[in-house]
Amino acid sequence: MGKFDFPRGWFMVAEASELGSRPIALRFFGKDFALYRGESGKVVLLDGHCLHMGAHLASGKASSIVAANQQIEGDSIRCPYHAWRYDANGQVDHIPNSTGPCPKGAKITSYPVAEALGAIMMWHDPEGGPPDYPPPDLPEWDNPRWINGVYDHLGVLQIHPQEILDNMADSNHLGPTHGVPPEYFSNRYEGHLYFQTQGGFRKEYNAYLRTYTWYTGPGLLMSRMRIGDAKSVELIFHTPVENGSVRVWNNVTMMNATDTPTDADRLMQKQYQQAVLDAFSQDFDIWSAKKPAITIKAMPGEKNFALGRTWYRQFYNPRAMALEYQEKVNGEHYVPHMAQPEPSSYLIDYLA
Repeated sequence: MGKFDFPRGWFMVAEASELGSRPIALRFFGKDFALYRGESGKVVLLDGHCLHMGAHLASGKASSIVAANQQIEGDSIRCPYHAWRYDANGQVDHIPNSTGPCPKGAKITSYPVAEALGAIMMWHDPEGGPPDYPPPDLPEWDNPRWINGVYDHLGVLQIHPQEILDNMADSNHLGPTHGVPPEYFSNRYEGHLYFQTQGGFRKEYNAYLRTYTWYTGPGLLMSRMRIGDAKSVELIFHTPVENGSVRVWNNVTMMNATDTPTDADRLMQKQYQQAVLDAFSQDFDIWSAKKPAITIKAMPGEKNFALGRTWYRQFYNPRAMALEYQEKVNGEHYVPHMAQPEPSSYLIDYLA
């Protein structure tokens, strides 16, 4: 993919509701992390292991300070082994039974985090730089007329995330895999954003399914969907665990008829989210048994595969090279044998 094994960008690492008074041990990007919420409410993500003797800051369950729920002090966390305390910036600020000052070099990495869309997202950068762009925003999530779902935790999929991104360019799988051959399809690239617009008639609903899907960076997909008058947004977030595996989450927020949803409305949202998940499971079924597509034997009408993979490489190379990859793909790209939609007109129709 490039010079790095893992990409640069914002990634989901936990559901916000998982964070209580105890830290959570995580593993992503081939590394261990400790995630916790400080007493102020601040979310903190640190490297997972104490500098002293290598104990994991968040995985212990039997130590006395863990059992007594005494690890978190203010926005700092104590190691369960010898109680070295790390502040939110990863600096050791207290060592029990030590008479001198804490060593200035006693510091582990603290990572930028954001709490958005019911998720905890971290900024990962192999070069250690600050975020290039903000995490995604979704107006529907905070709109009282929309019913937000609970994240489906889909576990770890043994596939390189590139092959998940390939779906964005793959107009020809929508019929055989999902039963909805598109009548129009296009991709658009704008810097760190990757868009897909498509639509087709669904016989079981006697209505058109229209979707406007986009990635904010390499691991956060959102898709506005409309079937008839029903409107929803699907969230598919995937984060590398090791080089060649990803952890995946799925969620759906659905527009309601009123600002005060009833129990029946919430049940309908759950049923709709399950139907969306069933469709996503059709992709999982393929991915779980396929061999890696290191190269694609693409037909002349499938040039969008190469464009999508070129866009994706910007995140696996130094940020100084990102513009080079963006300039190769920026703009609108159509599929030769399909109609050419206007994404802006679709959004107007969706939001009407």
